This record gives sequence, C-alpha cells and structure tokens, in this order.
Amino acid sequence: MRFLLQADGTAVNIADSLRYSTEKVIGALKEDPSAFMTELASQALHFAVKVIAALVIYLIGIWVIRSIKHALSRHFQRKSTDRTVASFVSSLVSISLTVLLIMLTISALGVNTTSLAAVLAAGGMAVGMALSGTVQNFAGGLMILVFTPFKVGDFISAMNCSGTVTEVSMVSTKICTVDNRIISIPNGDLSSNTVDNYSVNPLRRVDWTVNVEYGSDSDLCRKLLLEIVKSDERVLNAETEGAADPVVYLSGLNDSCISFSLRVWTEAGNYWNLYFDVNQAIYNK
Repeated sequence: MRFLLQADGTAVNIADSLRYSTEKVIGALKEDPSAFMTELASQALHFAVKVIAALVIYLIGIWVIRSIKHALSRHFQRKSTDRTVASFVSSLVSISLTVLLIMLTISALGVNTTSLAAVLAAGGMAVGMALSGTVQNFAGGLMILVFTPFKVGDFISAMNCSGTVTEVSMVSTKICTVDNRIISIPNGDLSSNTVDNYSVNPLRRVDWTVNVEYGSDSDLCRKLLLEIVKSDERVLNAETEGAADPVVYLSGLNDSCISFSLRVWTEAGNYWNLYFDVNQAIYNK
C-alpha cells in the first residue's frame, strides 16, 4: 500500500486520493457541465501557453549555446589558444549550458525546479558512485589540461594505441591512427599511465640492426652502411643542435651471424620515410 504525504504532515492512501479526485471531477461535471468545460478549457489553454513558452525557451537556448560555442571558437583562434585547452573548455561550456537550459525549460512548464534540484542532489551520491569512472575521467582531463603531457596535433603512443591527437574532451581523448582510425581513450587511463609523446622534441634518432655472416669484412660493412645514410639529405650531423653524426658499431656476436647497429638523427617528421627508404637501400646494397 502506497501513501502520499500532504503539506500538513498527514499521510493519505494514494488509491483513496485518486478515487476522491475522480469522484470530485465527476461531481463537478454533473453539477454544472458548462462551468466545468469552461474551467477545463481555461486550464488547457494555460498549459498550452506554458508548453509554447517552454518550447520557445528551448529553441532560443539552443541558438544561444551554439552562438556561444562559435564565439569561443573565434576567440580561441584569435588568441591562438592551444587546441587542447580550446577543445576541453568548449566541451565543458556546452554541457554546462545544456544542463542549465533543460532546467529552465522544465521550470517554464510549471515544474518546481527547487524540488527537482533537491531530488538530483539526493541522488547525486548514488549517481556519483555509479559514474565513478566518468568522474575519474573528468579529473584526468583536468590533469591533462594542467600538466599538458600532450596537446592536439601531437603524435602519441599510449594504451597500446598510436596516433595523432585530434580532440581532448571532458572525459576522453581522440587520436587518429596512421591507418585513419579514430580511437577514444578515457582521460583517466591516460593521466595514470605512460604516454609516449613523439612530437615534443623536433629530432628523433633512427636505429637499424643489420645481420651479416661470419667472415664478412667488418670495415667494409661499416663503410657501406655509412655511405648509404650520409648520401641521404634527411640525415643530420653534429652541426645540427641536438643531433650527432651517423654511427655504426658491431653490436652482437650471435650464433649464426654478427650484428651491426646503425644510428642516425633526423627531423621527427622524416622518421618513418627515412627508416623505410634506408631499409630498401641496405637490402639493395
């Protein structure tokens, strides 16, 4: 049996309350049908006005939110704001304004938003526990925003994924892989795990390991490998700050072969093209 708590503190059976209300409506209809229909029409019109007002508020609110997002975007572009910060702030503002708009729309319908806010607050703890992962991801997004281990446009490797960061939202980060796949990684995981950022430093070292048979001329192998890389203009030398001259050394005496390690420096954007081209050149040589 369910009860309804009235304003004076008394409890009324819900079934009895509904029966009483129904009987009251039927009685009013029998007593004066004309007045009842007039009152019903008046209430219907009043409710229709509320619905129209709520709809107008919602449509105007949507337009205002979009305008604010566009204004923020233009402001960030003028100020050359980091795209990571711009993406995160835009996402936060959009969600906050949307929640506020929903509350205003419900209020326009005549619903007591104070009671609704109290219900939301009462359920906040339960929702927070259910969405603990989302809260952790939001906190992780703030950590990424504050400490900036990477930014939009950087090429990173994390959580067994590698790609270019395209967006940092409130709860996740999107990266575009080299084969054009979009992967979303929760910010909580990114903020608590190792992130390898390949775009922070402008230069990268490229390594090759070349195996040859025992009895091969060691000096000739070193000479040929150095000739290959020194003939490529993408390979840097010690004259470039942060780089070093190409080097080859015998790095391993294996059971069936010996290993030479070749190391050179290049600009980060040339890494993979140089790596594959030198592979082909070594094979041809």
